[in-house]
Amino acid sequence: MLWLVFLTLPFLGGSAPVTPEPGLGPELVGIVGGCDVPARKYPWQVSLRFYSMTYYLWEHLCGGSLIHPEWVLTAAHCVEPEELEACAFRVQVGQLRLYDHDQLHKVAEIIRHPNYNESLSAWGGADIALLRLEAPVMLSEDVSPVSLPPASLRVPSRTMCWVTGWGGIGNNLPLPPPHRLQEVEVPVVGNRECSRRYRNSSGGGYDLIRADMLCAGSEGRDSCQGDSGGPLVCSWNCTWFQVGVVSWGDACGHHDLPGVYTRVTSYMPWIRRHVPLGPVA
Repeated sequence: MLWLVFLTLPFLGGSAPVTPEPGLGPELVGIVGGCDVPARKYPWQVSLRFYSMTYYLWEHLCGGSLIHPEWVLTAAHCVEPEELEACAFRVQVGQLRLYDHDQLHKVAEIIRHPNYNESLSAWGGADIALLRLEAPVMLSEDVSPVSLPPASLRVPSRTMCWVTGWGGIGNNLPLPPPHRLQEVEVPVVGNRECSRRYRNSSGGGYDLIRADMLCAGSEGRDSCQGDSGGPLVCSWNCTWFQVGVVSWGDACGHHDLPGVYTRVTSYMPWIRRHVPLGPVA
């Protein structure tokens, strides 16, 4: 069963980058096959919140990334249905442990990609959205934007990248307290190979993997429920670039089915129309 992140369902997906320190064991402590993130390693990671009438708190819904002091990048399916207004969401920046001294930021505007089809959800592609905050966040060693790639960047198969988030450690297994941000290294899987695997799994003979999607993951190393909207980052020339947004997948850490991400390079012209980013190569 494919997992997604909806407001009406607890199926969120995602993961995060970071290099495990020597000596860390293989225990599953968040994401799937992940490890605790050191302080200040992913200062762009954010938690997208939605108010829970059950727990009377702003509950973690999805991940996201800070791409500008006033803008957050996330998945479109994290902010559906379209009728929901910006005031329904909050953003937390600079946090390693969820709910640890929250200082939430209000969202002023939601911009979903115009090609996103709510009835098809993430499977239809264009699963990407921008959130404009009411006020810019204060940048520091704990809070700073991630670099976005030039639209021309190609991510070869078998490139090792990192996904981060507060998602589950397995199917329907939430990250236990103290809910510390997790990271895991995942290999990129080419779209043709990824399509073949998903076709074989579904038995439907149709192609689920579109050109604006990117696949990454291996057995026991993946994003999971609660990670959707979060960043997949790769390092080139000593700089972290966000190449993917956690979108959807089939189970978590499946031996033959990698996680599926929105390919950021496919949407750089659209992002640049809305966000005042610096020049890119």
